[in-house]
Amino acid sequence: MRIIIRYFFRTLRLILTPFMLISEKLSTPKGITRTPDAQAKVDSACEDLALYQFTACPFCIKVRKEIARLGLNIETRDAQHDGERRSELEAGGGHVKVPCLRIRQDDGKDQWLYESDDIKLWLQRQFEPAA
Repeated sequence: MRIIIRYFFRTLRLILTPFMLISEKLSTPKGITRTPDAQAKVDSACEDLALYQFTACPFCIKVRKEIARLGLNIETRDAQHDGERRSELEAGGGHVKVPCLRIRQDDGKDQWLYESDDIKLWLQRQFEPAA
């Protein structure tokens, strides 16, 4: 019975993935426009960030949309199909759970931030332009 359930969900995931990715493409907001100097400063700050994610995970899509809205150039790392990235996530963050934002601190240590809402809030606090 377990194998039937497993194959059911794998098949369902295969069917839904293209629709989720198309929906993401169509509904991703346009990024914030900044001056070249301000964007360079933001890009420099983003060099210390990496998002560990699965391509079709709805929570990862939510975070990627926020990254696009804020106009951030954050490296995304596929923890689903890339064994090396999956191992990094497990070793650094403690477990394989996505989305996860790795934040490299000034002292060289890494902070691992899980939960899509927490990641969005952190990104907004760091990069949302003042109104």
